[in-house]
Amino acid sequence: MKTMEQVQRLIAEKKFEEAAKMLDRVISEHPNDPAGFTNFGNLLIAMGESARAVNFFNKALELDPNYGSAAFGYGNALFELGRYEEALTQFADAQRAGVNDGDLFYMIGRSATELGRSGQALAAFQRSVELNEADTEARFQYALSLAKLGDVDAAEKQFLTVIEADAAHADAYYNLGVIAACRDQITKARHLLHKALELSPGHILAANGLKSLDKKQTGRHN
Repeated sequence: MKTMEQVQRLIAEKKFEEAAKMLDRVISEHPNDPAGFTNFGNLLIAMGESARAVNFFNKALELDPNYGSAAFGYGNALFELGRYEEALTQFADAQRAGVNDGDLFYMIGRSATELGRSGQALAAFQRSVELNEADTEARFQYALSLAKLGDVDAAEKQFLTVIEADAAHADAYYNLGVIAACRDQITKARHLLHKALELSPGHILAANGLKSLDKKQTGRHN
């Protein structure tokens, strides 16, 4: 257990070579333990080698078909490969195997979003936020889902909560700007879009939003 915690720390610190050496040793010493293969798969995803990761998750699940961490990792690899339907199948398997945390529901939401399943995405992101209120990115995706489904007031509350937790979240400011513009609150919209650009100077959507507001105001003066 302690070794796996070390491995996860090394992956988080992007010390991939050290993590790989440690996992090679774990797998050779414990070839029937799915944990080594699962963590090697997670390492490969972190290295941008999701196609290779699939083989390690498959091996882990051959050793233990009910190893939830392997099913979850497998789903993550498939998501990175754009195989969203298959990813959802793995996430469902992970859930059946006892995985029940915010990260799982966040990835279910991301996969459902890619497949255009707005209702499923909304429910998953909502559950993710319930399980981990501190997950700002899950809350942001939840807010986006609410906005897409037309619940703008609820979306606004969630975007505001995002920037309370992360004052540098440019995309949240951008979306609040869009909401203000839709309500014809032009001064407020302009301020929010400027804030998004200040935080992220390459924010094309915010720049385009400001241009649209300029055209709108110019049109009114003509």
